[in-house]
Amino acid sequence: MSQSHWEVVTKHSCLLGEGPVWDKKEKRIIWIDIINGEIQYFYPGSNEHNTCKTGHMLGAVALKRTGGMIGAAKGGFATIDLNNGATHIICKVETHLPGNRFNDGKCDAAGRFWAGTMSMSNMPHAGSLYTLEKDGTTHTKLTAVSCSNGIAWSPDNTTLYYIDSPTRQVVAYEYDIVNGNIIRGRVVIDIPEGEGFPDGMTIDTEGMLWIAIWDGWKVARYNPLSGEQLHEIILPVSQVTSCIFGGDTLNDLYITSAREGLSEEDLKEQPMAGCLFVIKNCGFNGIDAFEYDG
Repeated sequence: MSQSHWEVVTKHSCLLGEGPVWDKKEKRIIWIDIINGEIQYFYPGSNEHNTCKTGHMLGAVALKRTGGMIGAAKGGFATIDLNNGATHIICKVETHLPGNRFNDGKCDAAGRFWAGTMSMSNMPHAGSLYTLEKDGTTHTKLTAVSCSNGIAWSPDNTTLYYIDSPTRQVVAYEYDIVNGNIIRGRVVIDIPEGEGFPDGMTIDTEGMLWIAIWDGWKVARYNPLSGEQLHEIILPVSQVTSCIFGGDTLNDLYITSAREGLSEEDLKEQPMAGCLFVIKNCGFNGIDAFEYDG
């Protein structure tokens, strides 16, 4: 896999593109611009691109089984109407920490929504990882998190993989799908110093992890059993933020990126920073996005 495989999906550039989700019912890719509080969605079949302005800083969004979207907005979990941007906070989170925001999240196979927080001033250990349960209550799963990021579950739903970016590690937890408990975390992947920071991630049908490397110019495929890097896709942007499989057979890899914090000189060298990329027919298949069941 090399640079020649990627394509730019749309010329739209996000300040901090993140959280891609493939909506198989509508056959569209959805992603967010965290800082601008926007949800982008694109239909590959018609090349139609739309923007939903929510007016809220968003850390993650997910589909609901009953229709519509759930989101992790600054201040709490919320329902979102993609048609008009109407955002309704249904459960407040960390209102006592106004300097924090949500950063990444996903639903598990049981229909819970997992999302974590971070300090907007990059204060270490200021964030936590939460679940929004199906009954609308929240549970704290991890504390002392610095930059809550990628989440994925093994195909057999016995392991949760999690990234706290500054650690440059992926940690695997034993995961109980019935009650959502995670125990006995162990480091399964280390990103060497100087090669960037692990950001968002997804998993393929073979149980291999695909990790976006912030400041690493790439997405890489890892074996979580050995920690070995198996493949990498080099991109024309340094701040690669997340990835997800999409398309009819879930073999197109969509990749988000950011331009936040880049200098004018950086942007001249990286004119596509903030764009959404795709590697069509990448040779691997993903797993359908889980939906919130509340």
